[in-house]
Amino acid sequence: MAGRPGGNRQLLGEALIDRGIISPDQLRIALIEQRRNAVPLGKLLVSLGFVTEATVRDMLSESLGQVSIDLANTIADPAALALIPRDVARRHHVLPVALQRDENRLILAVSDPNDVVALDQIRVLLREDLRIETVLARDSDITSGIEQYYGFELSIDGILHEIETGEIDYQSLQGSFDEYSQPVVRLIDSLLNDAAQQGASDVHFEPEQGFLRIRYRIDGVLRQIRSLHKTYWPAMVVRLKIMARMNIAETRAPQDGRFSLTVSGHPIDFRVSTQLTTHGENIVLRILDRQKGIVPLERLDLPEGELRRLKLMIARPEGMILVTGPTGSGKTTTLYSILNRLNTEGVNIMTLEEPVEYPMPLIRQTSVNEAAKMDFANGIRSMMRQDPDVILVGEIRDRDTAEMAFRAAMTGHQVYTTLHTNSSIGAVPRLLDLGVLPDIMAGNIIGVIAQRLVRVLCPQCRAAVPLDDDMRRLLDRADRPAPAQVWRAVGCRECAGQGYRGRRAIMELLKVDEDIDELIARRATAREIRQLAMSKGFQPLVEQGLRLVCDGRSSLAEVSRVVDLTDLVG
Repeated sequence: MAGRPGGNRQLLGEALIDRGIISPDQLRIALIEQRRNAVPLGKLLVSLGFVTEATVRDMLSESLGQVSIDLANTIADPAALALIPRDVARRHHVLPVALQRDENRLILAVSDPNDVVALDQIRVLLREDLRIETVLARDSDITSGIEQYYGFELSIDGILHEIETGEIDYQSLQGSFDEYSQPVVRLIDSLLNDAAQQGASDVHFEPEQGFLRIRYRIDGVLRQIRSLHKTYWPAMVVRLKIMARMNIAETRAPQDGRFSLTVSGHPIDFRVSTQLTTHGENIVLRILDRQKGIVPLERLDLPEGELRRLKLMIARPEGMILVTGPTGSGKTTTLYSILNRLNTEGVNIMTLEEPVEYPMPLIRQTSVNEAAKMDFANGIRSMMRQDPDVILVGEIRDRDTAEMAFRAAMTGHQVYTTLHTNSSIGAVPRLLDLGVLPDIMAGNIIGVIAQRLVRVLCPQCRAAVPLDDDMRRLLDRADRPAPAQVWRAVGCRECAGQGYRGRRAIMELLKVDEDIDELIARRATAREIRQLAMSKGFQPLVEQGLRLVCDGRSSLAEVSRVVDLTDLVG
């Protein structure tokens, strides 16, 4: 969302200056760019990194009474369209964009936000408890949107029927004016909208010998959604590649791309990857929701003691903090939450990622580029000449990257990075294996965070079960008091039959002090480091997981899926 196009640019700019959010120089730069590109001021200020989208939205709501939306890069929600008939949308020149069920709100694109009569007549059609939030859009975009969305079938089942009874024009898939007349275009949009609304983190398109399987990864677990006939897949591949700006003629070599859309009223980035398999090209889309990807530390749902320990680690002026865990364990969310807390005008934060997942204002973000010989080691070397205070390195993979990261930590910088190990204590032998000397590690590691994401039981259908002997022995060995009962997953309509709704992070935080530094320097075993850490209040992942089980927030089956319980069972 961006600023109102046209004559209110000075009003928005002056309001931002009055609040001290931007400087007059920054407004001057944005106005020069606006004259060159004819882009709304709010959108320019965000793209230049002067303000965040949330700031622009709040200021527009207060100063202009309106925010705006780019309908060209928006997928309208069929549930929202169903609430307002086509003739009403045409008569009042409005387009339903999204129905946000959790907030009981309908987002409505309008060209005249002051048309009170039209809004009153639309409210009569809606249920009383549904709130309307208007967003400003161009006249021509609303007209095109009404013809585009109301003129064609939007349900996945209806689109599939349309494909079965018609022919596909592959030329129109490449972006002609009436591309929405092609059912494949609408099918892809409907699937992406459905995946985003279900909270999927990935969408898998997997061709088999006789059919196409579509799976969503929701709460860390793959779930099959659809099985389509194999004849649908060639046209779907073309459409996805065009959206991701890939080469549609290349079918053998892997390709990577990305695109952005507005879904359910907020921007979402899609990262696309293709891979040739025995039955055709396999495509996986990673869904990156910016609003979910950057959250305050307090909303990570950590125990009070662990949150306090994490804040103390972040407060150290120099040194390295490592985050470990498997793919999909929330490492990126944790790192961005930390950077978001540190991100102020007085701190120069630079990142080196592969690729940049969540653009953030003020932070200098760089993608690893092999073609430009910008690997992690060379990137750190280059960033150290840019006067950084905080450096984020996407991952330590080899000795060169490890050495450069520690060199940055030793020269007064705060360094954040990830490492593939199973536990926080396992980071020490892993770094030794990469060739980092123990004398270099000692004194330069602030701490290590190991984390996993555990699914939370659906409160609507969870069922209590009595403790059995195995569970009691497990809790005894973990030194946890046994509750009267624990809970298991059942499954209902609210959780789509899964028994779980949402996930939360469990972390073990190893704060490296002088005593642990001494053990690292003399190459002590992981067992020795663990015993010393436990005597200082270190809580391993298994204890964090069992705490969720005892509190009734998760099940033993789910915790054992993501945390190794064999040490307690044996």
